[in-house]
Amino acid sequence: MLILASASQSRKKLLENCQIEFIQISSNFDETTIQEKNTFNLALELSFQKANSLSKNIQNLSLPEEFNYESMEILGCDSIFEFKGEAYGKPSNKEEAFIRWKKMSGKFGFLHTGHTLIIGNFDSTSNIFKITEIIKKTVSSRVYFSNLEDWEIKSYVDTNEPLYCAGGFALEGIGGKYIEKIEGCFSNVMGLSLPWLRENLYR
Repeated sequence: MLILASASQSRKKLLENCQIEFIQISSNFDETTIQEKNTFNLALELSFQKANSLSKNIQNLSLPEEFNYESMEILGCDSIFEFKGEAYGKPSNKEEAFIRWKKMSGKFGFLHTGHTLIIGNFDSTSNIFKITEIIKKTVSSRVYFSNLEDWEIKSYVDTNEPLYCAGGFALEGIGGKYIEKIEGCFSNVMGLSLPWLRENLYR
């Protein structure tokens, strides 16, 4: 059984649309405890910590009765947008979102999503989750933005969508019409590389 260690609605929708069976449980890991300047490595470390935090607390979770304890996979993901070497998380306010979009207009950046899959089984006798394998990788996609007028940026920022997204945009939302093209994995930009997940779940 796959557990998505994330509260992300976009990751949830990706898995549902692909008809991958899973349950969603937020890890509640405090991301501020990780200090890493390299965005590529930071995304990977945060994805691991989210999955690992849940694996350590699995015995305290309210899991469905039909849950299969024999084989469990815990998926942790974290996305960070990198623009000109600077990490862009969620903008703190509309002003910051507007300034970022002014910079990004007509240019490109990289969306890094760290993926961690912790595979194991839960021993009900010892009440311990036994890890058998950990698979980790950061998948990066290059995102090209349209040339935008100030009024377009303001109109988008006023929707508040940028305030809830890494990098200040949502490919699957209103911001999709401002993305010229993507080089690399498409679903990765929405927070989860489905080809990566499929390959590793099958393996």
